[in-house]
Amino acid sequence: MRPLVILVAAATVGALTAPLPARAGDAGSAAGAGRTAPAARPAATDGTTAGLSAGDTSVAARPAAGLRGGGRPPGGPCALRTVSPHVSEGARTPRGYARSSGVVRAVTFLIDFPDAPARITPHKRYAEFFPAVADYYRVSSYGRLDYRSTPWPRWIRMSRPYRSYGITRGATFDPNRDDGYYAITKEIVAAVGGRVDFRRYDLINVLAAPNAGPPAVQDVRSVTFAGAATGLTSRNGAPIRNVSFIWSRQTGDSPYRVLNHENAHSFGLPDLYRGDQNRMPRTPVGHWDPMDEDWGPSNDFLAWHKWKLGWLAPSQVHCVSRPGRRLLTLSPTSVPGGPKLAVIPLSTTRAITLEARAPGRLDHAVCRPGVLVTTVASDVPSGAAPVRASDATPGSRGCLTTDPNVSPALTDAPYRAGQRCTAAGVTVDVLGQDRAGNWRVLVTRRPPADRADDYA
Repeated sequence: MRPLVILVAAATVGALTAPLPARAGDAGSAAGAGRTAPAARPAATDGTTAGLSAGDTSVAARPAAGLRGGGRPPGGPCALRTVSPHVSEGARTPRGYARSSGVVRAVTFLIDFPDAPARITPHKRYAEFFPAVADYYRVSSYGRLDYRSTPWPRWIRMSRPYRSYGITRGATFDPNRDDGYYAITKEIVAAVGGRVDFRRYDLINVLAAPNAGPPAVQDVRSVTFAGAATGLTSRNGAPIRNVSFIWSRQTGDSPYRVLNHENAHSFGLPDLYRGDQNRMPRTPVGHWDPMDEDWGPSNDFLAWHKWKLGWLAPSQVHCVSRPGRRLLTLSPTSVPGGPKLAVIPLSTTRAITLEARAPGRLDHAVCRPGVLVTTVASDVPSGAAPVRASDATPGSRGCLTTDPNVSPALTDAPYRAGQRCTAAGVTVDVLGQDRAGNWRVLVTRRPPADRADDYA
């Protein structure tokens, strides 16, 4: 990998009722396998659950106070072109994925196995994630995503021992096999029968009993099958898609975020971490986005992702598409309102982005507030580091070195007053903060003939 050239830094980028046995039988057609997003990281603890009466009654985890308007999908010269039908950093999310703003409804199932029966009630397992997941999305989206989860309030007992399903990291959703995620999902759909109308839901969550499979610190198995149809249909003919499976429990002060990570795949976001760690020994983004690290202390989404998901209004995005000098102001992502993102496009698929990060309700681990500089590539696939953060303090150990859940080297990546970042014909000078805590930056970009694409 060729590093992004920087003046002062190099780029890096227990049941409510008795367990419900799964019923044998055909859960629908089996045409076409689903697509697997690389596994993320597992979860645990927080919140209270809403009960579900007989039938299919949608219940919000917490009453919504009303959606804030203004968000829309990215557009204009700074919206990078989508070149893949899969999750990517492209501005346009392909058909088949879940919407990511407005009211989004999820149905959440809980499963256990004959050789790994649940040791806690379904209430407790569900409460490890809700309403925390919904609250996180509400805060991160500035009120533009109203996430509502309906729980199936009992354990669904799988028909076979856990090991017989062959669930490992990278297990598939293959309708031509009698194991894997296809077999598990088929049993779930058959078990609930016509009592759940899948046409009402944008997302499907499956929370396994925490004692099924190895601990998360040993093997990460949580996974999402997003976008493409899985080959299963419900009794009423709804295609089963955008399904997230959560195994074990994760450590840290907000371990429920593994589900935020997995659901974000269904919204169209890719994995930011590098699948082949041997080629890239250092994390590309670190704890600046849960699509890279979603364990340990809480962290918010990158401003670029907030724009892609429709959580930023056009007035909150600076598009620096022409040569010249621009003096810009950036409000920290942890504070509602104000400009949140600056985008300097390098091509139709590459851009440099700027955002301000500071400690906040979702950003627990920000130990060096400042301007975070990243490079984004919509033509780089999920799991191959499509976003990379520039490190303003190369060679340092970082400013958060005591939490084993956080990759420390990039914790001090943001640029501070007086620092300069130069790459691909773009110079970013950080001038400092105003009295309100906003960061002022001067962006200078040379004409296209003088620029080079340094993303590799």
